This record gives sequence, C-alpha cells and structure tokens, in this order.
Amino acid sequence: MEFFRPTSLAEACQLKSEHPDAVPLCGGTDVMVDINFDRRRPDALLDLTGVRELYEWSRYDSHVRVGAAVPYTTIIKELSADAPGLAIASRTVGSPQIRNRGSVGGNLGSASPAGDALPPLLAVDAVVETVSATNRRRIPIHEFFLGPKRNALQPDELIAAVHAPVAGGPQQFAKVGTRNAMVIAVCSFSLALHPDTGRVGTGIGSAAPTPLAATQAEDFLSAELADRWTGPAELPDDVVRRFGELVAGAASPIDDVRGTADYRRHALAILARRTLTWTWAEHIRRAQ
Repeated sequence: MEFFRPTSLAEACQLKSEHPDAVPLCGGTDVMVDINFDRRRPDALLDLTGVRELYEWSRYDSHVRVGAAVPYTTIIKELSADAPGLAIASRTVGSPQIRNRGSVGGNLGSASPAGDALPPLLAVDAVVETVSATNRRRIPIHEFFLGPKRNALQPDELIAAVHAPVAGGPQQFAKVGTRNAMVIAVCSFSLALHPDTGRVGTGIGSAAPTPLAATQAEDFLSAELADRWTGPAELPDDVVRRFGELVAGAASPIDDVRGTADYRRHALAILARRTLTWTWAEHIRRAQ
C-alpha cells in the first residue's frame, strides 16, 4: 500500500490526479475501520491531515464555508449560531474522540445514508465544493448522492468544503438509535425553517439508499405556514400529524439488523412531529 502525505491542497490535487484510486484519509473514522476489519484494502492512501486549508472555515455574504476537514468539535463550538442544525447533529456523532477527528467532508465522501451531518445539509440546500488539479466546481447537495455510498465526485477530485447559508430561522436534528451515544442512526431527520423565504427544508437519513429531502412534506408545510410566519401561534395538531405522515411517506427504508422498514417509517413520523414542534415553538419565541 502506497502512502502519500501532501502539505498543501495543490499538492493533494496533483497526487490525486496522478493516483486517482488513492483513498483520501483525514479523520479516518470510516476508512480505518474498513481497513482494520479487512473490508477494504486500497492500493494507496492520500493522507490529508497536513493540508491546513481543509481545516479552515469562514463567513461570506450570509453564508458559511466549512472546510472538509473541520472537525465536529469545532462546528459545535464555533458554528452553533450560523449552522444550528449541523451543530446539533455534530453533538450526536460518536464519542468525543470521534468528534475531534471526524468531519463533514468525511461524511460526504463516504456518502453513507446514515451520515449524521447529511440531513442538516439537505435541509438548508448546502453546496459541496470540489477541487482537482484542473478544476474547481460546486455541486448542490441534492445532486451529490448517487446511491448507497456513491457520490458525484470524479476520480481526480477531492472535497474542499461545504457551503451553507447562515441560519435565518430555527433548525433541528433528531435521530433514533439503539442507545443515545456512539451509535449509527436507525433513522434521522432534520428540519430547517426559513422565514425570510417562507419555506421549510428537510433531510432524512438512514431510511433510503441515499440521504434525501421530503419534498412533499416541505411543500405542504410551506403552504400551511404561509399566513402564520407573522404573529405566529401554535400549529393545529392535524398539520403537525400530516407533516409527520408525509415525511414517513418520503422514505424507502429496508429491514436490517438495526431496525425494520416499518419501524423506521414510524420513527420518522415521530421525529418529524417533534422537530416541527421544537422549531415552531422557537420561532414563536423569537417573534414575541
């Protein structure tokens, strides 16, 4: 196994161009597990821990740009106001050691349906920035996931960062697992309210071949909230219940060792109702 350790993004891109099969390694929270269990034996590893550009984040034009290697711990400490949904999800990732090493870029690269950071990114229409030796492009998050553990990266590309709008309204994330910590989600759900545009965003995890948005639920709730953003009051029970049903209906889960398809749909409906209740209550408090 060859091992490359670039010290700049330009050098990393050049190495990836010369060795397109090289597997990027940064936090290693997914890659090293596969290697240790002999599920994967790549010909080459591209160690990105020396590429400082990937560990930086910044604000610009009401957006945040989060470098691919920015660890979850940093997101929790420094981005809770700008990206609350992502910060809440980051708190549920693994152990403190994993949160110190793992990153959003790793979740995007793995493209696992169960990636905790992915539903909040879907809910805010994030954009993935990729880079190669010859090109830099931005891919809308809704176009990034192509199948189970498959993404839209070209063989010579690396994930440089993810871009997300600074939160204009309440956001939430919730997941169900076999325990509260250090667990892969049986299913997860994220909700973002966007009062400035009068719409809502959603993200479903671990309940379909890819992370996905519940678009019918978004359209339904956006219509129901159209006349409620100003001077808001509690939502009728039937609206909350219908939203949960539409979220559950958007999923296409399977039976596996962590849960049945029916259980995942049931749990998603509950998570959707809870996150809607929490975010709308926060919106009411802000409006008072």
